[in-house]
Amino acid sequence: MTDFAALSEREFASALEAMTDDELFELMADLEQRSEALGRTSPTDEVLAKIALTESAIERRFPGQMLLPYKEWKSRPDHLTLQ
Repeated sequence: MTDFAALSEREFASALEAMTDDELFELMADLEQRSEALGRTSPTDEVLAKIALTESAIERRFPGQMLLPYKEWKSRPDHLTLQ
């Protein structure tokens, strides 16, 4: 997997568009875990900014469904959760 921490927000957003649904969902799960591990929330936090960009990409890909496809993916027993 690409080191998304090294990408600018523009490069990151562009990379999201090229991902498969599963790759996008895996990235979102990873970002959520990183955010929880940091234990801090700051409006300038890079992880939170990338979560927002990823959420937007999911919502564009699944119009009107918000994050429901991601939540359903997370609840499936057959996906590999990044831990």
